[in-house]
Amino acid sequence: MAESHGSASKFLVGIFDDDDVVLKAVKEVKDAGVRIHEVYSPFPIHGLDVALGHPRTRIGIAAFLFGLTGTLTALTLTMYTEKLDWPMVVGGKDSYSFPVYIPIIFELTVLFCALGMVGTFIVSNGLGPTVKPLMFDLRTTDNKFAMAIDLGKNKLDETKIEQILKASGAAEVNVKQF
Repeated sequence: MAESHGSASKFLVGIFDDDDVVLKAVKEVKDAGVRIHEVYSPFPIHGLDVALGHPRTRIGIAAFLFGLTGTLTALTLTMYTEKLDWPMVVGGKDSYSFPVYIPIIFELTVLFCALGMVGTFIVSNGLGPTVKPLMFDLRTTDNKFAMAIDLGKNKLDETKIEQILKASGAAEVNVKQF
């Protein structure tokens, strides 16, 4: 995730080799009283969002609202065009026949939902052409898992957190300054 930090932040980054180990480590590290900034993975890990304490996503509500907007736009467009502006007979059906509206309703519903969800994803994740993402370890795009801990937001000292990470299965622990 791309985030902007006003001042320089110091992170302790635990590198893990296995997804099951990192999932178990999240619980152990949180139980030790350490606040985890984020876990980075080359693929989705089932249950990681729950383990990190992220709230259930409301993206389905956004998708429904975008789809509803597309449906209402299509209905308004077709009804205005076919009934008021330019009534005509298409395929032997008069302009008051609902089945002639179904293709455009479907297409605009899908279009509005797809474009709206792309925009929602970009905005909610803080992405964009001018945003430089925090890259804790390049190997997280291939085969490693990184647990980033913001040292400025934890009460435990760096050596104690490093010991906790190693005890929970981290193959290596690095310090990153952003």
